Amino acid sequence: MEQNFKIGISSCLLGNEVRWNSGHKMDRYLTRTLGQFVDYVPVCPEVEAGFGVPRESMRLVGDPENPRLITFKTKTDNTDQMLRWARRRVEKLEKEDLHGFIFKSDSPSSGMIRVKVYTEKGMPVKKGVGMFARAYMDHFPLIPVEDDGRLHDPAIRENFIERIFTLKRWRESIVGAPKMATLIDFHTRNKLLFLSHSQKHYRLMGKLVAEGKKLPLKELLDRYVHLMMDALALKTTTKKNINVLQHLMGYFKKQLSGDEKQELLEVFEQYRQEFVPLVVPITLINHFVRKYDQQYLKMQTYLNPHPVELKLRTHV
Repeated sequence: MEQNFKIGISSCLLGNEVRWNSGHKMDRYLTRTLGQFVDYVPVCPEVEAGFGVPRESMRLVGDPENPRLITFKTKTDNTDQMLRWARRRVEKLEKEDLHGFIFKSDSPSSGMIRVKVYTEKGMPVKKGVGMFARAYMDHFPLIPVEDDGRLHDPAIRENFIERIFTLKRWRESIVGAPKMATLIDFHTRNKLLFLSHSQKHYRLMGKLVAEGKKLPLKELLDRYVHLMMDALALKTTTKKNINVLQHLMGYFKKQLSGDEKQELLEVFEQYRQEFVPLVVPITLINHFVRKYDQQYLKMQTYLNPHPVELKLRTHV
């Protein structure tokens, strides 16, 4: 995980003064913490589409599924100009090999979800998607996306970062060496991570790999990565994590002393009751992995899915 990888981002979140009022919305977690491990590709739809800084503010108007981009005071319709630019921009982004995108929340161009769309009577409804964000998500349906507002939620932040790091591992292992043996190794290393998100997808992915030789390799990999990204989009829960933790404990049943087993069970229960965060039982499991040299668990990404510097798995 040492080598940085690319993430798209709304330019204002990096501190660039590109907003309508010449301001910015710098996010310190994104720039100082996550920014240690990713190289950002900044995009400002309004500036790149030719609207300049400063500029008249704009908003979405009309049908939430097919809104118009209208300036607030002069009522200028900038829809066609924005859509033409957006179509060209997403095609250019294909060359960037992006692993994710972080949008500016509430933006009429970059908002990912619940963007205000104004009715003919001037009443807002939060049912819209920013014009560039919609074009991007339609063009790159498998690549993880989030917005800066939602990333303030620790669970959503962890889920997004887990997805982008898993996609990085996928591309490094599978895209570089697309063969059955590589897929089996990748699945073996990540299977408990998948289980923590969805038992259903975990079973489907395992079955797909087991029967993989019946399919052309390209189709097999395509079906697998779709299942993988669908699984990871589902949030983990305390119940799901307890299930995985019990699986992990099972690998030590012949090695742990009675006192060590009791210690693990007590920590699991503390986590289940939300007295301690997930990092606590994970840390104890990692201790036993090292103590008893559990080779299979050493390669499980569930135990170390992202750098510790990102300070994840610390919410209850």
